[in-house]
Amino acid sequence: MNKEQEELLDEVYENYRQKIISEDLWMLVAIGWPSTQEEFINKCKTDTEFSERWGLKIEERELSLEERMDLINKMHLRSYSGWQNWGVEEMEDRMNNDWNIPTRLITITYKDKTIESYE
Repeated sequence: MNKEQEELLDEVYENYRQKIISEDLWMLVAIGWPSTQEEFINKCKTDTEFSERWGLKIEERELSLEERMDLINKMHLRSYSGWQNWGVEEMEDRMNNDWNIPTRLITITYKDKTIESYE
C-alpha cells in the first residue's frame, strides 16, 4: 500500500478505536471484534457488514494480463525492439522479472474518498 492509503487506514482505525473507548465497547473486542489495526483491516476485507459499519471498503484483486499490458504502455516499456515477437510466457517473464509490473490493484474507499494503488 502507498503512504496515502496507510494514512487513511490509520485515520479509520483511530476513529474505530476512539469509538470503542468512548462508548465503553470493550466487551465487543472480547467477543471477536478486532483489537489491533491489522485485525481491523483484515476484518474489513473479509466482513462486508463490519466494513460498512465503519464506512471503509478495501478491495484487492489480481490484474488481468490486458491490464498489465496497459501499464506497460503507460510506462513506455514497449519501446524495446522486438517485443511484438514475444510469446505470452516471455512477456509475462519480462513483466514479472525485468520490469516489475504490478500484479494487484488495491482500492480503499472511506468517506467518499477512493485511493488506488498497484502492487
